[in-house]
Amino acid sequence: MAMLVGASLSISGASFQGMFRNPLVSSDILGVSAGAGLGAVISISYGGSVVVTEICAFAGGLTAVGIAFLMSRVYKTSPALMLVLSGVVVGAFFSALISLFKFVANPYEKLPVIVFWLMGSLNAITYSDLLTVAGPMAVGGTLLVLVRWRINLLSMGDEQARSLGVNTELLKVIVIIGATLVTSAAVAVSGIIGWVGLVIPHITRMLVGNDHRVLIPASISMGAAYMLIIDDLARTVTTAEIPLGILTAVVGAPFFAYLLRRTQGSWGASQ
Repeated sequence: MAMLVGASLSISGASFQGMFRNPLVSSDILGVSAGAGLGAVISISYGGSVVVTEICAFAGGLTAVGIAFLMSRVYKTSPALMLVLSGVVVGAFFSALISLFKFVANPYEKLPVIVFWLMGSLNAITYSDLLTVAGPMAVGGTLLVLVRWRINLLSMGDEQARSLGVNTELLKVIVIIGATLVTSAAVAVSGIIGWVGLVIPHITRMLVGNDHRVLIPASISMGAAYMLIIDDLARTVTTAEIPLGILTAVVGAPFFAYLLRRTQGSWGASQ
């Protein structure tokens, strides 16, 4: 499961970075993590089982992205800026609702469970969980792999992509659907794990370049290996398991700061 989660977050982050032509974009840019988190928090607050919590988290992630996409359709097209701004709005709103549920939750029973889930963990994973999310991850990942060469065209800009005969609106929808499926499935079973979808594509880009035909498959491998290492560290560094979200932030934030210094803020410098 650690490898599937890492691969899912990495491939969605790499796809979104190419589609939005922005190196600061991550897998949760459209509010999927906040939506999944809200779904899980609602389930936990009302005593839902583990399976119900995972289903609610998955549905919440899909709902958040759907709302963000509909908000961006103020115009007949979906410019990248509108999508990003819509995702920020939806993510902030859903995060506020999460805070509200935490505020009213029972501080002795529900609140600790909510907080621990939101920090990310794989300690309660079972084979049934693996089978539950493998389908959405496979479908979403396959979509992104199949259109990976077209993401190269999107990264050139909508006008140039359309001049080459690409239906940019349809392609964006396919990328959003694929990335949302894999990210929602990952967050549903692991909680909110940040920085993976942001940092791993950059590391992979430094190794294999910016061609998404190679970058997307390489991100899958790098993300899977990275999350497996992080999960091993979380279980062995201390006697109590460290939440994954803490470790990924501790490792990812300093590395990203180094990356910014190394590239002088230029995405092209890291290719």
